[in-house]
Amino acid sequence: MVDDDLWALIEPLLPPWPEKSPGPRPVPDRLCLQGILYILYNDIAWQLLPLELGFGSGQTCWRRLDRWQQAGVFDQLHRILLAELNAAGELDWSRACVDGSHIRAKKGGADTGPSPVDRRKTGSKHHLICDGRGTPLKVITTAANVNDVTQTLALVDGIPPVAGRPGRPRRRPDSLLGDKGYDSNPARRELRKRRILPVISRKGAPNIKGLGKLRYVVEQTLALLHQFKRLAVRWERRTELHDAFLSLACSLICWRRLKKPHP
Repeated sequence: MVDDDLWALIEPLLPPWPEKSPGPRPVPDRLCLQGILYILYNDIAWQLLPLELGFGSGQTCWRRLDRWQQAGVFDQLHRILLAELNAAGELDWSRACVDGSHIRAKKGGADTGPSPVDRRKTGSKHHLICDGRGTPLKVITTAANVNDVTQTLALVDGIPPVAGRPGRPRRRPDSLLGDKGYDSNPARRELRKRRILPVISRKGAPNIKGLGKLRYVVEQTLALLHQFKRLAVRWERRTELHDAFLSLACSLICWRRLKKPHP
């Protein structure tokens, strides 16, 4: 079920239907959203979405996902929830962490390639940047054979402007933590230009003391994303539809954090 409070945030973001569209009334948006969430959680083929659930056909839900992604609904929702977390003082801007994780891409498509960790089977990779507490700020999908270091600046620059506090929206963490996969002097220089302190282990040198303890949050959040079964294996050939599920999952993680009772 879609929580009433969450629906109140999502509904104003949805593109309106034309008043006098021919044909039968479309399936209500809220029911289609529940169908999309059912697919996200359970990872079944669209055509196998059970009609008796009342969410409309899989094809109807797929079309709605496509329409909403084109309208930027899921990215806007993620940004709104980040702003609410920021307003509540729940984002840790003192540091951000980056990491990547491979997934298999069963149907190929854009942004897929031979996986270096899965016997060169076709796969993709999720590159994640999160705040110091593990809240997802941005995820990028690439082919599986894309090196982590190539995405460092795209992740940092992809953090949306996060409102919620007095002054200008925030986009930059104070420091960026990464393992040896992100070791690059040009990237360090670019991070410093953005006034971000790079805390990245160097290849061939011992790991920075205590870095693993601070970085575990990004591994935890990648694991959380992949608990949404639709994200643990990629079925969408079109990257933007896979990314729609990613943004929705990031929003749901933010929503849970916002609703978590505080001691």
